[in-house]
Amino acid sequence: MPLDPSIADKYDLRVPRYTSYPTAPHFNDSVDGAVYERWLGEIEPTSPLSLYFHIPFCDSMCWFCGCFTRIVNHYEPIRNYLDVLIEEIGTTADALSSRFTVSHLHWGGGSPTLLTGADWMRSVERIRDRFDLTPDAEIAVEMDPRDTTIDYVRALAAAGVNRASIGVQDYHPEVQEAVNRIQPYETTMRVIGWMREHGIKDINMDLMYGLPHQTVDRVTEMVDKTVALAPARIALFGYAHVPWMKPHQKMIPEEILPGARDRWNQAEAAAARLVDHGYVRIGLDHFARSGDSLACALDDGTLHRNFQGYTADSAPVLLGFGASAIGALPQGYVQNTTMLKDYRASVGAGRFAVARGIAFSPEDKLRRAIIERLMCDLSVDLDSERAEHDLRIDLSAEMKALEPLAADGIVRVEGPVVTIPEEARPLVRLVAATFDTYLRRGGKKHSRAV
Repeated sequence: MPLDPSIADKYDLRVPRYTSYPTAPHFNDSVDGAVYERWLGEIEPTSPLSLYFHIPFCDSMCWFCGCFTRIVNHYEPIRNYLDVLIEEIGTTADALSSRFTVSHLHWGGGSPTLLTGADWMRSVERIRDRFDLTPDAEIAVEMDPRDTTIDYVRALAAAGVNRASIGVQDYHPEVQEAVNRIQPYETTMRVIGWMREHGIKDINMDLMYGLPHQTVDRVTEMVDKTVALAPARIALFGYAHVPWMKPHQKMIPEEILPGARDRWNQAEAAAARLVDHGYVRIGLDHFARSGDSLACALDDGTLHRNFQGYTADSAPVLLGFGASAIGALPQGYVQNTTMLKDYRASVGAGRFAVARGIAFSPEDKLRRAIIERLMCDLSVDLDSERAEHDLRIDLSAEMKALEPLAADGIVRVEGPVVTIPEEARPLVRLVAATFDTYLRRGGKKHSRAV
């Protein structure tokens, strides 16, 4: 039975997106470069790695953006930054106990599309020089079609890129104007055609709901136009309006944003349309074609969540490179400084640029697993997770906190098993938040739950 639409108003709360636990606002400066270097040396030599590279530059600011980026109008800062990032790759490889294997690489931003083809090849050659890539390694890049040329696509293909995530958000001119991202549908279609022509077959596309001037009709039209381009995966993100964190979002007047119930209706209409088109619903906000590795991971219970969203990547270690990049190691999380001059100075001196992070306690690891399973599978067996982590913590307070959510049909509790019913999928973050002990301490603002 569908939830009453008024539930969107009742639970119009601010909670984390849970791409990590503990979440980034709770990182602290007790984890620094020296701690990171020690953690790197402790990684099991047979452990496969996942690598993330952050390119924090764009040539214009999209007003909805929540990423760490800087606006540039010439290439020199980008080239100089890449010199430092390549040096960081070497410093990191030197700190590891042996030569490691890499199963997944991802370039994000900002806009990696601003890199020249020559610099793309330079960075990939450095990676291959210091790490061994598995034969089936996924090499993925985020792309802005507005900056993409056919020569750039050729360079990506030559570098071995086999998956691309295309930023779209919305196609309607009024919406694009309101968020300062003018991107005609034909531009997106042309770039996708180039990629397929050059062998980059796995295409992801990023869409948004909750943007100014969006309506249910417009988001369903947006979905139909996207499906016509036949992407393997679609991410449908709710716009996170956090102007206290991202001041440029003040360019979007709050009075033209849809309210909680409108956001709910947009999200559900878009999701239903994607399912009608044959896409499998993945977690909170992803969709995949049957047979895509993400859908397969959902089926076999190996779906994971990281800082890029949902992933089939099972590597237990994620190393982040570049200013603001976050890494996830068995011991905890690390994040590089967001200050470009500090990043350059640290790496130039042969040091790590880690400014903050958090070391996992045994309880953090258990709660992290509980939250990840809820976010991925919409269900978790608390007893199984406690047994897996050999930690019998008392969760009676959490079970009590779930009672009002259960009364509203948002969650089912059957003994130790907690399940979010399909109709309450958009509210999975509320259920996950019940197990977040850091959130209870307050003091941090997050995006809307719906």
